[in-house]
Amino acid sequence: RREESIKFQPVYADRGDHIALKGSWAKGGRPRMVPITTAGQRAVLNEAHALAGSGSLIPAGKNYIEQRHVYDGQCKAAGLSNMHGLRHAYAQMRYEALTGWKPPFADGPAKHELTLEQRANDIEARQQISRELGHERIAIVATYIGR
Repeated sequence: RREESIKFQPVYADRGDHIALKGSWAKGGRPRMVPITTAGQRAVLNEAHALAGSGSLIPAGKNYIEQRHVYDGQCKAAGLSNMHGLRHAYAQMRYEALTGWKPPFADGPAKHELTLEQRANDIEARQQISRELGHERIAIVATYIGR
């Protein structure tokens, strides 16, 4: 989410194998943990450390609102209009990593095509993704990966 990414403090959040997001950064004030599962994620987090030092990704001399305007302008200049799509991509990538097959939105099998063992794996993956996205309800994950 935009606010989380702007207020992000790498020195606080980086826990080695995951990042811990403060409730004050997150929608609804709910803290959460997001696993670091790839070398690319680790590399970006290391760059964030170098950029932010001991602070947040808001540069010295700017407040959150000013940095949000910078963020929005940079997204627009890059031709990015729906950043929420990144959450969809994350959920779909995580689903495939956790289950071993593509999600329904990416031409993976529908629930009724899964074996009993695969259905149990599907439910567990959806619960995990729901927590990582900061949701309490597993049903919300269908919006990101399909039914």
